[in-house]
Formats: sequence, C-alpha cells, structure tokens
Amino acid sequence: MSATRQIRNLGWELATAFQFLTRLPMPSATFEEDSLSRSVKFFPLVGLAVGSGAALLQSVLIVHLARPLTTFVVLTYLVLITGCLHEDGLADTADAFGGGWTKERVLAILRDSRIGSYGAIALVLSLLARYLLLASLPMERFIAYVISAHVLCRWSSLPLSYFLPPAREQEGQGARIAKLTSFSSLLFGSALSTAIVIFALRRSSVAPLLVAPLIVLVSGWFYNKKIGGITGDCFGATNQLTEIAIYFCGVWIV
Repeated sequence: MSATRQIRNLGWELATAFQFLTRLPMPSATFEEDSLSRSVKFFPLVGLAVGSGAALLQSVLIVHLARPLTTFVVLTYLVLITGCLHEDGLADTADAFGGGWTKERVLAILRDSRIGSYGAIALVLSLLARYLLLASLPMERFIAYVISAHVLCRWSSLPLSYFLPPAREQEGQGARIAKLTSFSSLLFGSALSTAIVIFALRRSSVAPLLVAPLIVLVSGWFYNKKIGGITGDCFGATNQLTEIAIYFCGVWIV
C-alpha cells in the first residue's frame, strides 16, 4: 500500500471517529464493515477536540458571565456536540442493570429506547455531578482537566473493546468494535492519551492516569459478569463515569 493511500485511509478513519462520536459534519466515507473498529484508535483525538472546544468556550465566556452561567453553557455544549450519545448510554445501562436480574432481561431492557426511573436518576446525577465539578475546578487548571477528562473518557472504549466480546453477537453498535479492536490500535490510542494527559497536567497526571484504568477495569468486570460482554450503551456508561472521575481528581483537596 502506497504512503498516499495509507494517509488517506487514516484520514477516513479519523473522520469516522468524529462522525460516530460527535455531531460535527464530516465528509462521507465509503462504508466498510471494519470502518468503526479501525477508527477506535482515534477516539482520544476526538476527546481532545471536544475538550478543547469546552476550554475555549469557558475562556471566552468567563470574562462576561458569572461562573455558574458559564459552566451551564459549557455543559450544554458538551451534551449537544455528542448528540447525548453517552448520556443515552448511561441512562439505558442504569435502567437495564437496575431492573434486570438475568442476562436476557438486561439485554431486553437495553433494547428498549424508553427511559425508566433508574435511567432518569442516573442521568440527573450525571448532569448534576458534571455541573458541580466543572464549576469547582480551579480556574488555572480548568483547561488541563477538561481536556484530560475528555481524552481519557474516550480512551476507555479502547481497552473495553479490546478485551470484551459483544454481549449480543452481530447486533448493535457494541458488536461493531467489541473484540475487534487490534492491539496496535489499543497501544497507539493509549500512548497518545497518556502523552496528552501528561503534557496537560504534568505531575498532577498521576491520579487521572490511575483512576481511568481502574474505572475501565471495574466496569468491564461488571459487564462481563452480568451479561458476558459489552454493548454500545455500556461503552457510553463507562465514558460518563470516567469523565466524572477525572473532574473529581481536579477538585480533590490534598
């Protein structure tokens, strides 16, 4: 394969990652069965772009608005730019594991697009936690922690998709990447994420770089134990939990 074609393929994979994870307009690419699984390595770059947008919005608005209002606008941006993709996953996962006692029941609830009480509570708590944590981040570290949080929460999909099989074979978004992520993609995405977080946080990067894998490990173990694998909604739930945890690292008083 020529270098030009390789570069073009990488460009399409990057566009696929943005197209899947955000509502940003992207050029249309020729659909291939493994397009999404090949694009997973670029998920942290999507997080870098999303987090940078939030940081820029904060920097522009904070001189004109009170911090609570600025935080509200930033959080609204974060929800809208992804089309509520991860929030929807969190709500569906909470409903499924909260109301399902067997694998079959959990998977049946995950298929249901309606939101139940567990999902509604999880969604409210997630939005409230992110609002309070974003409003509490030290101003001088806001940019660093927001970027790191969005890089690491997108990174969480790499190890989950590398190690866990799909809970439903050949059905849903989870089956498009679960057990289909290559080791080279996992290595590339992990190295890239680590480099970005270390660059942004310097010595403060230790806690986020330990917490993110811990959340992936615990949530992955839970999904595997309960349903024997992972679904697209589960990816979204772990994404949300990781984002919240990194913000928490930023407000923790030592």
